[in-house]
Amino acid sequence: MARGRALGYDTQRAKILSIAAELFANKGYVGTTMNDVAQACGMSKPALYHYVQDKSQLLFEIASTHVARLLALVDEVNASHAKEKSVVDTTAKANAHANAKVRSLIERFVIEYAQARHAHRVLTEDVKFLDPESQAIVLKQQRQIVNAFALAIAKANPDLKKVKLHKPLTMLLFGMMNWLFTWLQPNGKLKHADMAPVVADLFLGGLFAVQTNKLPRQK
Repeated sequence: MARGRALGYDTQRAKILSIAAELFANKGYVGTTMNDVAQACGMSKPALYHYVQDKSQLLFEIASTHVARLLALVDEVNASHAKEKSVVDTTAKANAHANAKVRSLIERFVIEYAQARHAHRVLTEDVKFLDPESQAIVLKQQRQIVNAFALAIAKANPDLKKVKLHKPLTMLLFGMMNWLFTWLQPNGKLKHADMAPVVADLFLGGLFAVQTNKLPRQK
């Protein structure tokens, strides 16, 4: 009879992934060893291998788990706005609904990036170190996210799809969102929660749509 997993196995494994993500984000994937991970987790290296096969698996699990969470966010926003769409009865309301969905996607993603900043940094910087097969799995997940955003943007402004600009604009949007971690300090006065509506305002309405009265005053 095969041995079952010990009670708390999944919790411990999630903790290992979280600690490894922080190490990879701060030291780099190449600069982090399995000894570093084991030491940071407070366990022996043999014990660590009870949870993961090698450093490459750690990287894949961190990246794929993070992207899976982002895909789940897309599903949550889609489900929420599908319920609201059922009561939309005019063109003006339909347009407002489409814009609101794009805004929800943007704001949910920016806040999620803050909550998973280490995993997000690993995703943006270290996926290139995965083997081709694992890398393809993560990239496929990422394309699903991009396509979901592009579809939402096209529905908000159908003219963009006619000239095939909905996907390029999606990539511009991700350029804004994905790299916030490079300059927005976790302990700074300006938070991701502050920037989430700013990114949405800027993307949906342009420079003069940003609601500066809602931001904390800087000294």
